[in-house]
Amino acid sequence: MAKKEITTEVKTGKVENDSHIISPRLTEKAANLSVNNVYTFNVKENATKISIANEIKKTYKVTPIKVTIINNPRTATFTRGKLGYKSAFKKASVFLKKGDKLNLA
Repeated sequence: MAKKEITTEVKTGKVENDSHIISPRLTEKAANLSVNNVYTFNVKENATKISIANEIKKTYKVTPIKVTIINNPRTATFTRGKLGYKSAFKKASVFLKKGDKLNLA
């Protein structure tokens, strides 16, 4: 007897799984930068500037002027006398033309 696969789609603020973009980075600093048409996204570790620019074109239908990538390594922290680590992450800043806007909410 064959097993039946059940798939469910959950729509959240995240982009598709095959995308290099994980989610928009909604922080106070990112909100201040969005006034100047700079939007920040959490991206996968294997993402490149070209792949991120292509995803922005396909998803939001705007052409970015420039994409910069920031790669934060893991950092050691002490909690209650024990050594722990904050995980590493990669984020991308996408610069848009003056008239272009993204609706991330």
